[in-house]
Amino acid sequence: MLDLLEYFAREQKSANLAELSTHFGWPRSSTFNLIQTLVDRGFLYEPRPRGGFYPTARWLALAQDVASAEPLPQAALALIRDLADSSGETTWISAASGQSAVVLAVFQSAHAVRYTAEPGKRVPIHGTATGQAIMSQMTEPQKAAILRKAVFEEFGPGSPLSVAEVEKSIADSLQRGSFRSASAFSRDLGGVSVPLVLGGRIFSATVAGPLFRIESLMDETAVEIHRAVARHLGEDYFRKHVPNLHRLCG
Repeated sequence: MLDLLEYFAREQKSANLAELSTHFGWPRSSTFNLIQTLVDRGFLYEPRPRGGFYPTARWLALAQDVASAEPLPQAALALIRDLADSSGETTWISAASGQSAVVLAVFQSAHAVRYTAEPGKRVPIHGTATGQAIMSQMTEPQKAAILRKAVFEEFGPGSPLSVAEVEKSIADSLQRGSFRSASAFSRDLGGVSVPLVLGGRIFSATVAGPLFRIESLMDETAVEIHRAVARHLGEDYFRKHVPNLHRLCG
């Protein structure tokens, strides 16, 4: 089964029973049984009738769920704890899970009026600063796969409503050095995010709070996130690991 998955990752095209049997030197009966099992479990499908088999997105969803449960690097936890102390707002680390960005770790604001997030909370990956920061470090095929399935819904006045809007937002945010939301998913919520790549995994770090409090401080917050990254991950972290993001310090 792993050989089969590696084959599709390498070839990136559909293959029929005869092609797979010949390529691997497997008996046709064994090949048929393996393919039928994977089809029944939702891991393979036929994109076109008699056009061969190809993996479904279920492989990706499972891999992302497994990766999202992996313990976070201590430096990432120290980073968002530092940001919570310096900003006074709620901070979190997120990763991708299918069409969502899922919160992995949170430090809550001490303000009586604050944004509350819990580990496991999911937000649309294409429609939030948290999610777009993650998408900005994906390959073009990965981003295209997400945008093909995106459901564009107006949660608030800042919600992106088309593929073009998401793509422009990501490009503009990379040039600015930070990703920002203002009533994009949760009304009256503002947030500032940056992408992080740690151990080959893509995350985002976010500082968020009520829009009335954070909107005028977004530039300052973005700089503080960059400074916190430099303190915890190294002065040249973004240059080495997130080179397409404009650096705001160092």
